[in-house]
Amino acid sequence: MKIIELLLDEENEVNGIEAVSLVESGAIESDFIALNSQEIKLAKVDDEKQILMGAALIPNKPIFRKGDSEDYYVYFSNDTVRKASELFFKNGNQNNATLEHNLAINDLTVVESWIVENTEKDKSAIYDLEVPVGTWMISMKVNNEKIWKDFVKSGVVRGFSIEGYFSDKATIQASKDESEIDALNKIDEIKNLFVKKKDKIELASIVIDKNFAIIDDRLAYSTQEKAEEIAKNIGCKGYHTHEFENNTWFMPCEKHIN
Repeated sequence: MKIIELLLDEENEVNGIEAVSLVESGAIESDFIALNSQEIKLAKVDDEKQILMGAALIPNKPIFRKGDSEDYYVYFSNDTVRKASELFFKNGNQNNATLEHNLAINDLTVVESWIVENTEKDKSAIYDLEVPVGTWMISMKVNNEKIWKDFVKSGVVRGFSIEGYFSDKATIQASKDESEIDALNKIDEIKNLFVKKKDKIELASIVIDKNFAIIDDRLAYSTQEKAEEIAKNIGCKGYHTHEFENNTWFMPCEKHIN
């Protein structure tokens, strides 16, 4: 299973993020906070304003992609996330928005943008948004009443998802171990185990064998050493653990970011 780093090709004019999409389940798997009079109020935002806050891009987070010939993971480095956020505004794309990557929608504007530098002191922490250092956060003003009423307040859309163009320049082969590749491929086989609970979709977890398990759509390992090896490959540090089926499983990175 390949892990591909997506980069900005600064020599290519068609490059970077063109729009932000409102989606039910974002590729970065991070819900936004809806800021209005009936939900959470942002300081100095009055009751008339309709604003969404959330993560637009999280660095070093493997994102599963299904390819024509093989499946793979992609990720963005801290440097690419920062450059992409700057290029987004430089190209004047803050008014470009879509619904589920299909329908262009008007009257939505990114009005605030920042890179998280301290997880404890960042504004995102005020709203219990657990994101790592280097995350690109945005606030979006929604002047489209139909979108706000029918899709935001109703809970149909839950997060942001970027759309644009990047280059594949760095490829890492995560492992040539056939048993690990088989375990990763099992992700597709359990897609039918999705269970919907209220407005949240959860993926059932499963033990593959004594070496691998899939927990919340993430591959977990039976040893700390393996988790730390994968963490190094994808650009994070350390490991964390999950208790599942009477065993302790190890995952890359110090914490599990949803």
